[in-house]
Amino acid sequence: MTESEANNKAETATTPVEDKAEKAEDKKEEPVKEMKAVVLSGFGGLKSVKILQKPQPSPQEGEVLIRVKSCGLNFLDLMARQGAIDNLPKAPFIMGFECAGDIEALGEGAEGFTVGQRVCAFSDTKAWAELVSVPAKNCYALPDGIGYQDAAAMLMNYTVAHALLFDVANLREGQTVLVHSIGGGVGQALAQLCKTVKDVTVIGTASKAKHEQLADICQHLLEREQCYVTQVKKIAENGVDLVLDCSCGEDVNKGYALLKPMGRYVLYGTSFFVSGETKNLFSFAKSWWQVDKINPIKLYDDNKTISGFNLRHLLFQQNQHEYVAKKIATVFSLFKTKKINPIVDSTWAFEDIAEAMQKMHDRKNVGKLVLDPAKEPKPKPAEPEKPAKVGRKESKKEKRNKEKKEEKDKKEDKDKKDDKKDEDKKEDKAKENGEAEEKKEDKKEDEKK
Repeated sequence: MTESEANNKAETATTPVEDKAEKAEDKKEEPVKEMKAVVLSGFGGLKSVKILQKPQPSPQEGEVLIRVKSCGLNFLDLMARQGAIDNLPKAPFIMGFECAGDIEALGEGAEGFTVGQRVCAFSDTKAWAELVSVPAKNCYALPDGIGYQDAAAMLMNYTVAHALLFDVANLREGQTVLVHSIGGGVGQALAQLCKTVKDVTVIGTASKAKHEQLADICQHLLEREQCYVTQVKKIAENGVDLVLDCSCGEDVNKGYALLKPMGRYVLYGTSFFVSGETKNLFSFAKSWWQVDKINPIKLYDDNKTISGFNLRHLLFQQNQHEYVAKKIATVFSLFKTKKINPIVDSTWAFEDIAEAMQKMHDRKNVGKLVLDPAKEPKPKPAEPEKPAKVGRKESKKEKRNKEKKEEKDKKEDKDKKDDKKDEDKKEDKAKENGEAEEKKEDKKEDEKK
């Protein structure tokens, strides 16, 4: 080896310490990127729902990453918060089952989509966040003319409504339909879809407070709080062809009794079990036992049908992705031809989710409640001034001791004052005696003179 080659090798050589430093530099990870999300910290009331910063997800194989623009709030979310539905993740977890937005990234093997494409999607939780990663098979392209909010208002509600009416219940021309909770998101979807079939009569139940807003939704609007059975019998003397029930409980028995021969009763929700902010086992049990146990022989004798529909199970447990995709395409086509028009009750910021949930608990929404991750939260009201702290009430013993002390202090003050008076008198007397002595001395001196 020449001298110059040796020098070059020495210059390029690195020490073991330098090698370790370089490797350490390579291992330094970039800071984790975070996003805003609605997180359920534990099953329970509204206080268990938190707005937190969570790590941004990355699309795995077969997944798409969506930048969320709008989300839907459903009764299913209230039940999930209470832990009243099956197969939920262990808390804490990000909430939400549906969203709409733009594709930000594609995982390997995620075919049929492009970055930047407008889409909506179902997610078995995780949808209420600024970013969500979902399987491509649960993602659906948004046609031109359908906004993010419209998509969030339609995706779950109208997919459920269309499947209920045309696949489960087989709605046909000239039939009569009873729809419970017709003012909600699915209820309004059912009412609109019924109008796409000729001569269908719709009877809806809703709370009295909603009747003015729902005046044109159906031919007959009844008060849910009253005995609607008698009123339904006046409208449909021979009974109804179809009952669509999202409540369960005692409505099951009433609905079955209102069916005419060849009638169909379809249960697609159990909102009656969500009677308060937190899960109530007594209410749940009461609602369950209010439902008569139907013997198959009774169905045979009565010529009636009872069916159920659960979109979440259909999609995430029974793998009916192709069926759901076709149903959504049909719904979007109906929207494009203006045969349906999703009604949005109100739009909420993530930070106001507790108030939005409370509105749904109280059954005050008319149409869909939508969440917008970019929306500014409502300003919080100024906190009232805290009143001065009030001490605990004195006991009788403490009060007596206090009075005794006050009396003792008064007596001591009086004694001090009396002692001072006595001293002052003594001083005055001593002074008088001194003056008298001086006068006597002066008198003696004068006599001597």
